[in-house]
Amino acid sequence: MKYEEIIYEKKQQSAWIYLNRPKEMNSLSKKLITELLEVLKEIEQNDEIRLVVLSGKGKAFCAGADLKELLEDLDKGPNGQKSLLDCAEELFTKLNDLSKPLIVALNGVTVAGGLEIAMTADVVVASDKVKIGDGHANFGVLPGGGGAVRLPREIGINRAKYLLLTGDILPAEVWKDYGFVHDVVSAEELEEAVQKIAVKISAKSPLVLKEIKRLVTDGLDQSLDTALRQELLALKNHTQSHDFREGLGAFSDKREPEFKGY
Repeated sequence: MKYEEIIYEKKQQSAWIYLNRPKEMNSLSKKLITELLEVLKEIEQNDEIRLVVLSGKGKAFCAGADLKELLEDLDKGPNGQKSLLDCAEELFTKLNDLSKPLIVALNGVTVAGGLEIAMTADVVVASDKVKIGDGHANFGVLPGGGGAVRLPREIGINRAKYLLLTGDILPAEVWKDYGFVHDVVSAEELEEAVQKIAVKISAKSPLVLKEIKRLVTDGLDQSLDTALRQELLALKNHTQSHDFREGLGAFSDKREPEFKGY
């Protein structure tokens, strides 16, 4: 399929998706969201792809929802069509449930819905030119994609409250200090640095990657005892897989493993 508001490329075992509305700061339109959902569905069904990288074109990663479209939806009122907020809800559900590792490569301004997208990632890498913040309060808008709920879990309740209430937009280096951004690199090195991480992760067992994501996510909402039991049960089940035996066999034979994902 030909996409108009995203760019989709395959690099080895990684799928790279770029938000491509640079004049609109890659704000989330219904069309962009629809295209993004379609390509994510395709990627989930492709066993050759083991990891997803999401980035943007132009000066922004994503400046949040397209406020013009949002206002148009409000003016139209209920008309039986999906609103921008309905589409956004579907997108965040998909990103949260993505079984494959997700790296977000922040190339530029990341605010509001852009930050909320970044918070669905497993790894965040940013250009040294990037500024990040929630910013909803600056426009009299509430977060709707996890901003108020996930940000305290990511950077701590006091920092999160301050940023949510003030709407401050801070450099990526500060967010690295907060533990949210894994690394900050020059704009020229961003894609190369991210691809190195992608190659490293993609070499691992797809089964292990999927289960690690699930165990970490589920464990945050469980008691410690329950989470530990679930982790041990997952390991016991995993010992019956090809990848488990392949990994141990490769270690014993002193060779690189060839994981199959089953």
